Amino acid sequence: MNNVLRYLGTFKFWKELFIMTLGMAIAAAAVYYFMIPSKLVLGSISGLSIVISNLFGLAGINLKVSVVVTAINAILLILAWFLIGKEFGAKTVYTALILGPLLEFWEKVMPYDKLIEPGMNSVMGEPLLDLICFVLVVSISQTILFHINASTGGLDILAKIVNKYLHFDIGVSVTVAGAIICCTAFTINPFRMVVIGLVGTWMNGLAIDYFTASINKRKRVCIISKDYERLRDYIINTLHRGCSLYEVKGGYSGEVNVEIQALLTQDEFANLMNLIRTEKIEAFITAGNVSEIYGLWNDQKSRKGRSRM
Repeated sequence: MNNVLRYLGTFKFWKELFIMTLGMAIAAAAVYYFMIPSKLVLGSISGLSIVISNLFGLAGINLKVSVVVTAINAILLILAWFLIGKEFGAKTVYTALILGPLLEFWEKVMPYDKLIEPGMNSVMGEPLLDLICFVLVVSISQTILFHINASTGGLDILAKIVNKYLHFDIGVSVTVAGAIICCTAFTINPFRMVVIGLVGTWMNGLAIDYFTASINKRKRVCIISKDYERLRDYIINTLHRGCSLYEVKGGYSGEVNVEIQALLTQDEFANLMNLIRTEKIEAFITAGNVSEIYGLWNDQKSRKGRSRM
């Protein structure tokens, strides 16, 4: 309990809480302004909630999408508690439960019907434009959340349950569950809208991959130079990054040199290249993009440590 209280008082906790709230507010805006008015159903809990809300509406019962979202996420959270247990994160609990209230927040701040022009049934006036706007906005939101190891909950919870008990791959579980939810839109939408929803679900996955790779992108730099000690000192003591030294032998000249390898951010790579140019250091340099890094790389930067690669 004391550890929990200490964590609640840390800057990291409040920073991640703010990021999660911001990310979910963006996601809620995407759902409220681009999905709900046009009844655009993508493979998500929000999409399923739109179907259920409209089915109740056909029966003469006014049931808000925000209420349905909260109810479904609460049920999934309870199932996850019993079926998944400790594998289920507190961050997902928070993000899943605030989506409904944030939909209400956007309704109070700026109701979507004030943005819809007369004769139109959506904010953009065309389902495909709504789809493109939704995918772009919600993908940015999900990328922000993934960056701190959080998610929007909902479908992720369902996929985790399916993965554990039916032994499907997580990616397959998300895809199958999303496709099934898209097909429930046949109860309220014409065939064209269902197809748009399926396409949108696929586009959303591609957009998330793109934005995630862009945010996490690092430079893997390889340098061969006689001034390797000078470069090593700059990387470690100025950039506060680790590096590795390898002895290499030229295939043509047979000359033995030392190659430095390091993983740097875009800004750090630019600073290193600027040093090489201004100091006129002779070097052979190759650099490539890396989108995923595991281990101590992220932590050592914050504490100005020196990783040993």
